[in-house]
Amino acid sequence: MNNRRIIKKYPNRRLYDTEHSKYVTLEDIRMLVIENKEFVVVDAKSKEDITKNILLQIVVEKENKGNSFFSTEALTRIIHSYEKENEIKSD
Repeated sequence: MNNRRIIKKYPNRRLYDTEHSKYVTLEDIRMLVIENKEFVVVDAKSKEDITKNILLQIVVEKENKGNSFFSTEALTRIIHSYEKENEIKSD
Protein backbone atom coordinates (compact mmCIF):
# COMPACT_ATOMS: atom_id res chain seq x y z
CA MET A 1 0.00 0.00 0.00
CA ASN A 2 1.17 3.51 -0.81
CA ASN A 3 1.88 5.54 2.35
CA ARG A 4 2.82 8.77 0.64
CA ARG A 5 1.34 11.90 2.11
CA ILE A 6 -1.04 13.63 -0.30
CA ILE A 7 -0.84 17.38 -0.68
CA LYS A 8 -3.59 18.96 -2.76
CA LYS A 9 -3.04 22.22 -4.62
CA TYR A 10 -6.18 24.25 -5.07
CA PRO A 11 -6.87 26.86 -7.78
CA ASN A 12 -6.31 29.63 -5.22
CA ARG A 13 -2.68 28.37 -5.09
CA ARG A 14 -3.07 27.02 -1.57
CA LEU A 15 -1.58 23.69 -0.60
CA TYR A 16 -3.55 21.35 1.65
CA ASP A 17 -2.00 18.47 3.59
CA THR A 18 -4.67 15.76 3.66
CA GLU A 19 -2.86 13.73 6.32
CA HIS A 20 -2.84 16.57 8.87
CA SER A 21 -5.95 18.36 7.55
CA LYS A 22 -4.30 21.76 7.29
CA TYR A 23 -2.96 24.22 4.77
CA VAL A 24 0.80 24.17 4.28
CA THR A 25 3.42 26.40 2.70
CA LEU A 26 6.26 25.73 0.31
CA GLU A 27 8.52 25.83 3.36
CA ASP A 28 6.49 23.00 4.89
CA ILE A 29 6.93 21.01 1.69
CA ARG A 30 10.66 21.75 1.75
CA MET A 31 10.81 20.33 5.27
CA LEU A 32 9.09 17.14 4.07
CA VAL A 33 11.91 16.78 1.54
CA ILE A 34 14.59 17.42 4.16
CA GLU A 35 12.95 14.89 6.51
CA ASN A 36 12.79 12.32 3.68
CA LYS A 37 9.00 12.05 3.97
CA GLU A 38 7.26 10.56 0.97
CA PHE A 39 4.61 12.80 -0.53
CA VAL A 40 2.88 13.69 -3.75
CA VAL A 41 1.34 17.01 -4.72
CA VAL A 42 -1.77 16.72 -6.86
CA ASP A 43 -3.86 19.35 -8.54
CA ALA A 44 -7.17 19.25 -6.67
CA LYS A 45 -9.20 19.76 -9.83
CA SER A 46 -7.42 17.69 -12.49
CA LYS A 47 -5.83 15.13 -10.10
CA GLU A 48 -2.58 15.58 -12.06
CA ASP A 49 0.67 14.89 -10.20
CA ILE A 50 2.40 18.28 -9.95
CA THR A 51 5.06 17.32 -7.41
CA LYS A 52 7.91 18.15 -9.77
CA ASN A 53 6.48 21.63 -10.43
CA ILE A 54 6.23 22.34 -6.71
CA LEU A 55 9.79 21.15 -6.11
CA LEU A 56 11.03 23.38 -8.91
CA GLN A 57 9.12 26.27 -7.37
CA ILE A 58 10.96 25.66 -4.07
CA VAL A 59 14.31 25.68 -5.90
CA VAL A 60 13.43 28.94 -7.69
CA GLU A 61 12.41 30.54 -4.41
CA LYS A 62 15.72 29.53 -2.79
CA GLU A 63 17.68 30.78 -5.80
CA ASN A 64 15.89 34.14 -5.63
CA LYS A 65 16.66 34.55 -1.93
CA GLY A 66 20.39 34.55 -2.59
CA ASN A 67 20.94 30.90 -1.66
CA SER A 68 22.17 30.32 -5.18
CA PHE A 69 23.20 26.76 -5.97
CA PHE A 70 23.10 26.92 -9.75
CA SER A 71 25.44 29.07 -11.78
CA THR A 72 24.25 30.73 -14.96
CA GLU A 73 26.41 28.28 -16.89
CA ALA A 74 24.82 25.27 -15.14
CA LEU A 75 21.31 26.53 -15.89
CA THR A 76 22.31 27.16 -19.50
CA ARG A 77 23.59 23.56 -19.78
CA ILE A 78 20.32 22.25 -18.35
CA ILE A 79 18.31 24.19 -20.92
CA HIS A 80 20.57 22.95 -23.71
CA SER A 81 20.15 19.37 -22.51
CA TYR A 82 16.39 19.62 -23.12
CA GLU A 83 17.09 20.55 -26.74
CA LYS A 84 19.49 17.65 -27.14
CA GLU A 85 16.88 15.30 -25.67
CA ASN A 86 14.28 16.61 -28.15
CA GLU A 87 16.73 16.05 -31.02
CA ILE A 88 17.29 12.45 -29.94
CA LYS A 89 13.55 11.80 -29.67
CA SER A 90 12.87 13.20 -33.14
CA ASP A 91 15.50 10.97 -34.82
